[in-house]
Order: sequence, then C-alpha cells, then structure tokens
Amino acid sequence: MDGHLVDSHCHLSANEFVQDLNDVVERAKQAGVKALIVVTEGASEFERVIQLSSIYPGLVFPCVGIHPLQGSQQALHSVRIQDLEPVLPLFQMFRDDIVAVGEIGLDFTPWYALTLQDRNEQLLVFKKQLEISKELDLPVNVHSRSAAKVTIATMKEQGIRHALLHNFAGRPSVAIEGLQAGYYFSFPPAVSRNDQRAKLIKQIPLERICLETDSPALGFEKQVRNEPKNITISLEYIAKVKGISTEAVAEVTTQNALCLFPKLNI
Repeated sequence: MDGHLVDSHCHLSANEFVQDLNDVVERAKQAGVKALIVVTEGASEFERVIQLSSIYPGLVFPCVGIHPLQGSQQALHSVRIQDLEPVLPLFQMFRDDIVAVGEIGLDFTPWYALTLQDRNEQLLVFKKQLEISKELDLPVNVHSRSAAKVTIATMKEQGIRHALLHNFAGRPSVAIEGLQAGYYFSFPPAVSRNDQRAKLIKQIPLERICLETDSPALGFEKQVRNEPKNITISLEYIAKVKGISTEAVAEVTTQNALCLFPKLNI
C-alpha cells in the first residue's frame, strides 16, 4: 500500500488488544503504517502506553490524557476533577516520552453529561489539560462529541495553536472555526459508512486532514474490532471523496502528522 502512513489516534493499550498485540502491530506495518500515535482514556493506561513505546520504538508514539468519560463501557460517567488529580505528576514525569496530550476533550452526550455541573466539571478537566499541553509545549489529541462548538471555542480561548480534532462530526460552520484556528481533523474507517461526513471531508482542505483508526473502535463494520491496518480504509475513502489519488492522500496526511506532532521521528 502507500508507503508511509500515520495512524494519528489509536488505543493500543485497550483490553481488546491484550491477546495478539504483536500480530496487530505486524499487520499495521505490512499495511504501510510507519507511526502509531497511541492515546489513553484513563489513569490506568498511562504506564502502559509508555511501555508500548519502548517495546515498539520508532513505531509507537505515546500520548497521555484523561478522556471526558470515565469508567468501563458498561458504566461510563462524566469525568470529575478527582479523576485527573492523581495523575498530574505523570505528565511531567513522561514529558520527554509523549508526543501530545490526549485523549482529552468534551463529551456532552445527553445520557452521560446530564447536568450543567457535569459539563462544567468536564470543562475544568479539559482546561487543566490544555494548560499542561502549553506548559509542555505539546499538541493536543482531542475528542469532541455533541460539543464541537464549545470544544473549539475553549481551545481558542486558551490559546491552543496545535490540535487534532479526532473523528470530528461537528457542523461544517464549526469546522471552519477550527480551520481558522489552525487545527487538524482526522477521520477513522467508520466515516466511510456515513454520507454526512463526506460533506465535511470535501470542505476540509487535504492540508488539514490526518488519518486515524481509533482502534479498537470505529471500524468499517460495527461490532467488529478495528485495528491500525484498517487505516487504508480511511485513506481510500478520503481519496474517493476528494477525487484524488491514494498516493496524494498518503503523502499529504503524513506530512500533516509530522507537522502537527513534531516529536514523531519516522
């Protein structure tokens, strides 16, 4: 496939990969993936992603961050400041190892963020981690669901200049605000099932698009484990929507990732 691909947002420390991670990584390499930017959702994963970067040096590039939803899939709750506080020293400890702060952001899905207090607490945790990214001079790898406008406005208010909005599904007008702020957008294989997303991909210049899988979630088929080799599905879909070659998409999205994540050395 097209040589040098960067999966700019995936979850290799997820339980779904415990059994066969080596095989998963091997398949990614065979698909042309040269870098896996691995994000965390909760405190328990911080040590693991750092460990993965030493097991797969020059291929796995870790990020650490606290996601706006915490707990297990069966019992998710909106993040609280006490979910972040215990790991604050780890950002400093791992500052030389990580390429970004993430996955951080806002998730105002009604059944999780039920109250104004939930939303305010999410904002507090998000802003605190945006501050950390500025202190460490690192980009942010960002989740926004049912909160695109507030997410982008918050990052702009906080003076954030380098951000990836992963699996972005906001309105085109909101995407334009992100583009004006200099942010990048990435799209996982699942977008190829969704015509709404085609409009967004058409509108966002290729110079601001990165590839991602969000593995093990957001694959082409629902309920089937996604993995980084499926980055080629995103690549082909973006090429089709934009009416350009997969080679062009591969080259530009990789340049974009290198630009956004200067600590990637591939």
